[in-house]
Amino acid sequence: MITTLRTDITIAQICEGFEYNELEGKGLFGLNGRLTIQPEYQRNYIYAECNKEAAVIDSIIKGYPIGLIYFVKKTDGNFEVLDGQQRITSIGRFIREKFPMVDGVGNCHFFPGLAPDLQKKILQTKLTIYECEGTETEIKEWFKTVNIAGIPLNEQELLNAIYSGKFVTKAKSVFSNSINSNVGFWSNFIKGSVKRQDFLHTALDWVSKGNISEYMSAHRHSDDISELENYFNSIIDWIDETFSDVKPEMRGLEWNRLFESYHSNTYDPQQISKRVSELYADDYVKNKRGIFEYLLGGEKDKKLLDIRLFDGPTKRTVYERQTIEAKEKGVSNCPYCALEHGSHYDTIWDLKDMDADHVSAWSKGGATDINNCQMLCKNHNRAKGNR
Repeated sequence: MITTLRTDITIAQICEGFEYNELEGKGLFGLNGRLTIQPEYQRNYIYAECNKEAAVIDSIIKGYPIGLIYFVKKTDGNFEVLDGQQRITSIGRFIREKFPMVDGVGNCHFFPGLAPDLQKKILQTKLTIYECEGTETEIKEWFKTVNIAGIPLNEQELLNAIYSGKFVTKAKSVFSNSINSNVGFWSNFIKGSVKRQDFLHTALDWVSKGNISEYMSAHRHSDDISELENYFNSIIDWIDETFSDVKPEMRGLEWNRLFESYHSNTYDPQQISKRVSELYADDYVKNKRGIFEYLLGGEKDKKLLDIRLFDGPTKRTVYERQTIEAKEKGVSNCPYCALEHGSHYDTIWDLKDMDADHVSAWSKGGATDINNCQMLCKNHNRAKGNR
C-alpha cells in the first residue's frame, strides 16, 4: 500500500459540503463532495453517545493534535475516510451546529456563537492526513488494525469492513439504523447497541447458525436480505406470541436456539403468562433468566431456575432431629430406609451420606424452609425425584 503525507488540508476544506444525515449508512461527505466520510465499511457514528465529540473540538481549540487521519485515494481521484470518520464527523457536526462546546465555566457555545478568532482558529486548523492507495485486500487489512480513540472495532464492525458490498449496505439500513421503528421492540430481546452493530450481528448469527463470516461472504454482492429479515422476524414474532409479558431478563437469551428447539410446540400464552408471574414471585428461584427455557421445556429441568437449596444450618438441625428420633425408635434416620425392611432398616447415616430433600416437592409448591425439609440417604434422595 502506498501512502502520501498531506498537511495542507484545513478543517474548512474538509467541511465544505458537509451535511450530517441522521439515517445511518447513507454516508457523509466533505471536500465539496470529493470525500466520502462514511463509506459502507465504516462503523456508525458513535462519538455522540460516547460523549467524545466535544473533546475533539476542545483539543482543536487548545491546539492539541487529534491524531493521524487516513484517506483512501480512489481511482477517480476522490477519497474515502479509512481512519478518522468519528473525528471528522464530530468536527462537521459542530460546524453545522449539531452540538455545543462547553467552556471552562460551564457555558455552552455553538459554533456561530464563538468569538471570531476561535471560529477562524478552528476552520484554519490543518489536519495530518495520509492518502493511501492499494488493493481492496490491502485497504481492508489495514482497516482491521484500526483503533479509534480507544474504541476498538468490534467483531461485526470488522466483518462489515471485510465483506463490504451491497449486502452489508442493505442489511445495515435495516439492522443498524437507530431510527428504525422496530428497534425499541427488538431491544426487549436483543442486548447491545444498534450503532455498534449488535442487532445486525444477532440477526446474522441466527440465520447463519453461527457461521457469520461464511454467510456474509456468500451473500456479499447480493442486495437481497429477505432470508435474513424473514428468519429474524420469525424468531421475534414467535417470542412475542409465546410470552405476552416482557421481562428485562429476556434480553440477550439464546432465542435462536430456543426457537429451533421449541417453536413446533403449542403453548397457551395465558398459562405461560401466569406461570411467568408465579415464578418471578417465587423467592426460591434464583435464576430468573432460566424461567423462559424452563417453561418452554415443559417445566422439567429445574436446574435452569437455580432453586435456592437448604442451607447448612437447616440441614444440620433437621439431621440431628431425625437422628435422635430414629435412635429412640431403633430405625434408620432416613425415613425411606425406615419404611423398608431391608438391610438399611436401622442404619444411622452420617450427615455426609445424606441429602436435604423437600418433603413436598418444590415443583408442586413446596417451600424451601426447615418445615419442609427432610434428610434422606443419597440413594433414596436420587430415587425420589419430584414425588
